[in-house]
Amino acid sequence: GAVVLLAACGTGGREPPPTLAEGVAVASFNFAESRLVAEIYAQALEDEGVRVRRELDLGPRELVVPALRQGLVDIVPEYLGTAMTAAAPSDTVDRSDPAAVSRALADAVEPWGLRVLRHADAQNQNGLVVTRPTAERLGLRTTSDLGPRAPTLTLGGPPECPSRRYCLEGLTDVYGLRFASFVPLAGQSYVRQALEDDVIDVGVLFTTDGALAGDDLVLLDDDRRLQPAENLVPIVRSDVLEAAGQQRVAGALDEVSERLTTANLRFLNWRVSVAGNDPATEARGWLIRQGLTER
Repeated sequence: GAVVLLAACGTGGREPPPTLAEGVAVASFNFAESRLVAEIYAQALEDEGVRVRRELDLGPRELVVPALRQGLVDIVPEYLGTAMTAAAPSDTVDRSDPAAVSRALADAVEPWGLRVLRHADAQNQNGLVVTRPTAERLGLRTTSDLGPRAPTLTLGGPPECPSRRYCLEGLTDVYGLRFASFVPLAGQSYVRQALEDDVIDVGVLFTTDGALAGDDLVLLDDDRRLQPAENLVPIVRSDVLEAAGQQRVAGALDEVSERLTTANLRFLNWRVSVAGNDPATEARGWLIRQGLTER
């Protein structure tokens, strides 16, 4: 629904955004972890008596952020460093410091009518991954180790990777990596499969990808610290906090952030993306285990 409304706004349409009476709209980007975390947010809010409508798998940041700013959706699970770069790319804040980034991000989005709530310890960065045989054959442990090898290797990752600072653009600038070719793969599962099938040599995966819980893939160390702090953080429209009750909305989401760690996020991702379990069921199970909701 939000996609249709956004398109209408972009073409001169005058359709009003949904009202809060229809529910607080929790949105996600179009990848599995974002959908999972958005589902955790949605269920935590519902447990507090907040009416929720889900806009999951809405699209990439280029679609979701304008929808949030226009009031078409109300809450989005974001990542500190990437959100900061999108909101204020010239800001000189130390992007390795989550607290500093959170404060700077709050200042950057406040004029848009948005609030940044408590960030989680859970952090998910872009990472370069190879199969264990490839790592052993080429002696790869760090991203820098790819330097002399990159011209003979194929990189695979999300279609937007070539134009992203924390993907291929940054890998070229910071590490000097120039791969033989790039294969766009719309989804982490396709990246994993392409690695397993030797379609690509190096894959861009999230560092909380469930597949990294096993021994088949090797995550290369970001030894030159290209990646910023990428702690998960809810970004919420200010008027939603006022209309729906700041204590209920912010309180529920802060409790989620207080308990969400990188380790349990990777485990949840494994349960959903590798074991094939239902995201809503896994979200409920996590909330129960954390004591945030009853069975």
